[in-house]
Amino acid sequence: MAWVVDTCLLLDIGLDDPEFAERSENLVLQMSSSGVVISPVTFVELAPAFGGDMAALKNFLTGLGIDFEEIWDVVDTENAADAWATHILKRRTGGGLKRPVADVLIGSFALRFEGLLTRNAKDFQKLFPKLSVVEP
Repeated sequence: MAWVVDTCLLLDIGLDDPEFAERSENLVLQMSSSGVVISPVTFVELAPAFGGDMAALKNFLTGLGIDFEEIWDVVDTENAADAWATHILKRRTGGGLKRPVADVLIGSFALRFEGLLTRNAKDFQKLFPKLSVVEP
């Protein structure tokens, strides 16, 4: 089963981050034998790094062997809604940090797959305790 790649790893690679690019790319390539995909949210988050050039973005993902055509489904929506509601309730009682809703959407999408490849494992594990997370 495929692994979901978080936006941060792809930005590391695409922007040739001096600290993280090599490790992020190695992890993506290592996991590609199982299959690697991104959520529609990650596709949207990556667009600015390519100046909105969809062809360049698709070529980048294809070059890494990443499937960017996986569809969002109703289970993803339900998992995201549950995680977001839990997160907001914790925040209201002083128990949670601010998290972007994009992380909730990406994490909920990853629940359908083997797990998530990210540099932000702790953040995702707080939102989704059952999600398998691998860091570079």
